[in-house]
Amino acid sequence: MTPPPRRLRLAAAASLVLLALAAHAQTVPAPNAPNDPSAPTSPAPIVEPSGAPTASVVAKAEPKSDATPSALTAELFFNVLVGEMTARSGDATDGAALMLEAARRTRDPRLYQRTVELALQTRSGDTALAAARAWKQAQPDSRDARRIELQILIALNRLADTVEPLRAEFAATPRIEHPFLMTIVARTYARATDKKLAASVVERALVDEIRNPATAGLAWTTIGRLRLVAGDPSGALDAALKGQEADPTSDGPAILAVDLIDPGQPLAEPIVKRYLATPKAQPEVRMGYARALAEGRRFAESSAELTKLTVERPDLPDPWVLLGSLQAQARQDAAAETSLKRYVELANGQADADERKRGLTQAYLLLSQLAERRKDFVGAENWLAKIDNGDDLVGTQARRASLLARQGKLQQARDLVRALPERNADDKKQKFLAEVQLLRDAKQYQPAYDMLLKASTAAPEDSDLLYDQAMVAEKLNRMDEMERLLRRLIELKPDNQNAYNALGYSLADRKVRLEEARTLIQKAVQLAPDDPFIADSLGWVEYRLGNMEEASRILEAAYKRRPDPEIAAHLGEVLWAAGKRDRAVAVWKEASLADADNETLQETLKRLRVKL
Repeated sequence: MTPPPRRLRLAAAASLVLLALAAHAQTVPAPNAPNDPSAPTSPAPIVEPSGAPTASVVAKAEPKSDATPSALTAELFFNVLVGEMTARSGDATDGAALMLEAARRTRDPRLYQRTVELALQTRSGDTALAAARAWKQAQPDSRDARRIELQILIALNRLADTVEPLRAEFAATPRIEHPFLMTIVARTYARATDKKLAASVVERALVDEIRNPATAGLAWTTIGRLRLVAGDPSGALDAALKGQEADPTSDGPAILAVDLIDPGQPLAEPIVKRYLATPKAQPEVRMGYARALAEGRRFAESSAELTKLTVERPDLPDPWVLLGSLQAQARQDAAAETSLKRYVELANGQADADERKRGLTQAYLLLSQLAERRKDFVGAENWLAKIDNGDDLVGTQARRASLLARQGKLQQARDLVRALPERNADDKKQKFLAEVQLLRDAKQYQPAYDMLLKASTAAPEDSDLLYDQAMVAEKLNRMDEMERLLRRLIELKPDNQNAYNALGYSLADRKVRLEEARTLIQKAVQLAPDDPFIADSLGWVEYRLGNMEEASRILEAAYKRRPDPEIAAHLGEVLWAAGKRDRAVAVWKEASLADADNETLQETLKRLRVKL
């Protein structure tokens, strides 16, 4: 660890005393004891390139292994003393020059280090670099000299000059420490101004690591990370492929590939799957893959991976809470409750207190929601009472307000939300949206619309407000207003799949401008190809267009991925219209067991005069 400035000054003063003794006795003191906390560590920290260097970039000089004769004469000692006094009087540049002369003549690493420190006091990076290079020239095998040179070059943003020092640093670092060193390198070079150059420099510096099968996987992962930061996902994918080819058992390429999973990168996911098929695949990779699938709304596949992980490693807490959340979304309430309670049981053994608190908050909120679904309001409140996380105060109180509203105490629920403190702008917005949601759940659409109109007028480019306002306008049957708002949202956020989907679905549901509706929904599919709800919209518009077979195919696939009551309502209607009434009734019954109050499902059954 780099010592703080005060400690450096004390070390420098102590060095003067030691050097004075050395001038008298012509010897230097023995090295630090092994348990001295000021002794150098390996690998030394590499600083981030944030402009001119400061004293914090200097690694502590390595002590000599044996007492050796000192070349410090009275004249040189005088130079050292004057150099220190000159620097402390405010002229660090001249002080550094005097110190460097003494360092060159004595070849003492402590004096080279002190020269660098004095140069950095005046933010003279070039002088510090010259001192570091003089030190390396005097002691070519000194790792500290090379490290300090490397650190200063990075701080000066002279990345092209770091290739050889970085390559030498890897060569001198014990193999067991390479993963740690590569992590530092990736983090440091990722902050460079020229990120493409940073990726190129690190690739050249890691040439020896790439050639070694034992380190090639990790080396290519480091290069891939930097390529990704540089905005080159194709290059990052190429690095992941090369890393896995060199070492199929390395988890690095698979972890990188998880971050690259995207419809535009079809070769990324197979990298992850190949790694997970190896005998010693790490559970963290499967967990990351499951999260990526969930983020891509591939819920069934994510649940399958999590189920496999909970079977293989039932002692890991994290898979249980994510699995429970997916099961709750799919209305598999009994399974969700089992998973979440298992997480709560395991979470108490987590070492990371912050991680445990966040996970428990999520679990308790979900368990409260499950209790609320079965109208166990006392049980729901009991779960909320277990939450001890001030960071999620708004979320917790919003859930309490929802419980009150469900019991007919809407005004009390609104008062509870309004009374919440506003620690920042995000809290203020979350309070507002929570109150609007209370009104929407209570079918108080006009007050909800009025609140959203006022807020969106004050923040006309807030996409969240525009979308919510459009959805409430639809509930009020203000279709022209809904369309205007959604088109405004598309103008502001052309990649917002929800806006395309909502507008297209609304047109399809009203049986108007169906070709336009299909075009809008197809655009949403392009932006989110794995979203089962967008697929539901596409199936619905195909049904409205009279394409029964295509509609049935799309809706069956969507329902398989996500057995949601709304998708079930649409699928059942298509099956009913196609004469497959037994299958339609079966789908509706299954959906009714999950959520008998679903509006779309109930409207469909009423319109078709079906009694389950």
